[in-house]
Amino acid sequence: MFITFEGIDGSGKSTQARLLAEALHAEGHVVRATREPGGSPGAEEIRRLVLEGDPDRWSAESELLLFTAARRDHLERTINPALAAGEVVICDRFADSTRMYQGLSRGDLRATVDALHQMMIGREPDLTFLIDIDPAVGLGRALGRKGHEERFEDFGLPMQEKMRAGFLALAKEFAPRFRVIDGDRAPEAVAADVTAIARAALEARG
Repeated sequence: MFITFEGIDGSGKSTQARLLAEALHAEGHVVRATREPGGSPGAEEIRRLVLEGDPDRWSAESELLLFTAARRDHLERTINPALAAGEVVICDRFADSTRMYQGLSRGDLRATVDALHQMMIGREPDLTFLIDIDPAVGLGRALGRKGHEERFEDFGLPMQEKMRAGFLALAKEFAPRFRVIDGDRAPEAVAADVTAIARAALEARG
């Protein structure tokens, strides 16, 4: 099963992806935890290019090509081999983030995003958790980390608000695979809901 986590910056999705991986591993599943951009050596190199530096370092079009290149390498070298081996792949962000960041928030590129995805990636997750949170809270958390990968956070609150609305719309568009989770709670409470849903989905697949 291919499980992804999505959400605005600071939503807690990375924490939830890690907690789910730990929970499923403890239950006997072979789990491959990964992230985007990244997840393979080549994709991690691209990650540094797109997440660090000035907000205007790349145009949305250039970003889209870089993210697609990173995702293709990640798919070939990490995701597909793990799925073929029967592992549960848990990924912190996937194509839905590109649909939002480059397809919506930085220009009207959604059709281009979808065309590139169909041509170069061709895979959707089996299950996607959207960790939903107030954009002001999420941005405060994200900036509070004081890391080096804050290029998108530096676009400010209006972008985060647009992103949240976009993610919720995406959850309706791809309703069969999306589960919207209230992220404005203790991480343990969020994790309990996520784990129960993932466990039920895995049992349903046999």
